Amino acid sequence: MQHQVVSREDWLLARKAHLAREKAFTRQRDALSAERRALPWVKVDKDYAFEGRDGRLTLADLFGANSQLLIYHFMFGPGWTEGCPGCSFLADHFDGANLHLKHHDVSLVAVSRAPYAEFQPFRKRMGWDFAWVSSAGSDFNDDFHVSPSPAERAAGRYEYNYEMHDGEGGEMPGFSVFYRNEAGEIFHTYSTYARGGDLLIGANNFLDMMPKGRNETTIMDWMRHHDRYEDKPAAKGASEPAPASACCG
Repeated sequence: MQHQVVSREDWLLARKAHLAREKAFTRQRDALSAERRALPWVKVDKDYAFEGRDGRLTLADLFGANSQLLIYHFMFGPGWTEGCPGCSFLADHFDGANLHLKHHDVSLVAVSRAPYAEFQPFRKRMGWDFAWVSSAGSDFNDDFHVSPSPAERAAGRYEYNYEMHDGEGGEMPGFSVFYRNEAGEIFHTYSTYARGGDLLIGANNFLDMMPKGRNETTIMDWMRHHDRYEDKPAAKGASEPAPASACCG
């Protein structure tokens, strides 16, 4: 890898010029975050049913004792034996963040369309502790546009990331945010899809500081489930997965 090599003095000039742009970007991001928090809300009147470790749950139950709920729409469909590699890469960051989020009025919960029992072996394999529930039999995934509805599948056209797409579609990733007020009313405040959750992938932010950056041809083409890297044996009987770009691009 060839790169320009200069004196320390010239490097400082270039670094300070870049620092000015970094600071401008930080201020822009702060302003965008404030704008996001100021978006209007939608009251959630529909009863959604989920399945967790102890049985049936409502959307209100997912909040626990907190007033804010962050749901990750984890790509794990009915009949799957392992989760999307890209979703799994992101989920590897959840437990560390949750050490703090759950003490700051935020509940973080992953939701997948597969029945609860179907993703428990994979969860155990990955060693995750965060809350993960099933939306099987509910309209939740359809309504938040991370799985095509039966009508969309029949029409061959579905909504994802606020745009219409041709085809039958499938499981897709995203985040949805909810707020519960003191009266117990629940509001949908925000959803983001595709690369909208990229900022929460901490490993990518480390890579962005490195000389080679993310060093990928297509998004996350290098990444695997964390037990599938060459210095760690694959799970017994497991087949080689598709790269993350195949399901989370």
